[in-house]
Amino acid sequence: MHHPVVIPNVRSVVRHSLPKVIEGKVIPLLLFVGFLELFGNVWALLIALAWSFAAIGARAILGHRIPGLILLSTAALVGKTIAAIATGSMLVYFIQPTVTTVIVGVTFLVSVPLGHPLAQKLACDVFPFEESTRTHPLMEQFFVRLSVLWSFTSLVNAAVTVWLLLTQSITTFVLIKSVLGPATGIVTVTTMFLWLRVDLQRSGTPLVWARV
Repeated sequence: MHHPVVIPNVRSVVRHSLPKVIEGKVIPLLLFVGFLELFGNVWALLIALAWSFAAIGARAILGHRIPGLILLSTAALVGKTIAAIATGSMLVYFIQPTVTTVIVGVTFLVSVPLGHPLAQKLACDVFPFEESTRTHPLMEQFFVRLSVLWSFTSLVNAAVTVWLLLTQSITTFVLIKSVLGPATGIVTVTTMFLWLRVDLQRSGTPLVWARV
């Protein structure tokens, strides 16, 4: 019988992911907000970006695994900083998240041939997978597929966003964009999870939800 794929429970997910969320999301946000009034938009972004680069550099020097949440946060900050430095126009203000989406999409795609799918890093940041589950061949295949699909949907999302911004009113753009991002993520993850379920069933590998 194949070794089961175990999905962690909610309590262990929170305990495992919270420190990474604080390091990768909360601290950069607090730095940005804290220095915004003192130094302005660009310098506040640069300070938050410096924290993210320092976190990545320290982990690399110490030989520790770099969480995907920090990589993703850093990519987002790079996109925002580029847009902020470029100009302060309304067009660039709304195009700024799109620059981030493109950088994130490219990051997902580049991570696959490097042998470290970003989707796997993000999943391991959030879910404390057992070693046998994380290294399961079907799970590794799942993370590769998810990284590629997430890259594709991110780039499509960015292209649609630019088209909306250039052809629709600001009100229409904001309404559609507020739905487009979350919907894209939900469809991407749901599609790949259903694909994983089919692969597990075909191989006779049980899927187990861990107890608290």
